[in-house]
Amino acid sequence: MLALNDTSTWPTFSFIGIPGLEAAHMWISIPFCLLYLLALGGNVLLLFLVRMEQNLHEPQFYFLAMLALTDLGLSLSTMPSVLAIFWFDVHHIGLNACLTQMFFIHTLSSVESGVLVAMAFDRLVAICAPLNYTRILTHCTVTCLSGAALIRGATLLAPLPFFLRAFSFCGTNILSHSYCYYPDMLNLACGDVTFSSVYGLVCVLCTFAVDVVFILISYMKILGTIMKLGIQDGNWKSLQTCACHLCTVLVFYLPLISLAVLHRYTQETSPILYTTMSNAYLLMTPLLNPLVYSLKSRQIQTALRKRFWVQRVVAGE
Repeated sequence: MLALNDTSTWPTFSFIGIPGLEAAHMWISIPFCLLYLLALGGNVLLLFLVRMEQNLHEPQFYFLAMLALTDLGLSLSTMPSVLAIFWFDVHHIGLNACLTQMFFIHTLSSVESGVLVAMAFDRLVAICAPLNYTRILTHCTVTCLSGAALIRGATLLAPLPFFLRAFSFCGTNILSHSYCYYPDMLNLACGDVTFSSVYGLVCVLCTFAVDVVFILISYMKILGTIMKLGIQDGNWKSLQTCACHLCTVLVFYLPLISLAVLHRYTQETSPILYTTMSNAYLLMTPLLNPLVYSLKSRQIQTALRKRFWVQRVVAGE
């Protein structure tokens, strides 16, 4: 069997793919490949529109571009191992490659969570303090918020590969996902993993839990402002982007929370359910985010029509 393996004495890990459907992996790869292509194409399109359209040179769309860039990184981090399983029956990966993939997946997930907080802050300022919007959300502020999300994720999660490298691994080293995931790898480690497990929990609390609290507080204040002032023409567009942002938050956090619950509180879960949730966690978010903003955001729709409808008309002439 082929192997994505390091030529060293480090242990290797095995992906299980989709249990019970090994004979159909080649057929299953077709929708997976299409979903990856749609996710990559959609996020590249968002980046292109934000870069080329002057009307989209605003803080909320800069954050959207950061979100699209993060989604691209997540897709590219998992795509090699997922498609290698289905296309080439490659079920093995070396420790160094696995740790690298794990670091990028967890770091980019943390960055995406931080960007969602920045987008909630953007909506908070747009609705609660619209006259001060341009003064508060300057290019410097956008850069600082995006940089803070990146630095936080990389700093907090950098120790994880070193923790795992310090352990020896027992048994068959079979991973329950199609990619390397920290709790999954920690379950295979020999010895006392208490500190590593607690540190992983602290990382979750310092990133995702704190971010959820900030997002909830932001929308509580937004809701309070709306109830006081009512929906006016001036903040109607801001409310529409709030709807986009809330959809994005749900798309990101619901699979993440479900996967965490499956890992920590269920012992006899079906392997197919594990695989389905893990793929939904890292595949559906990059796929749905561009779709949500394309369907809900009038500015994005206008930019799409301007770029592609006008070009079609010119080509027809």
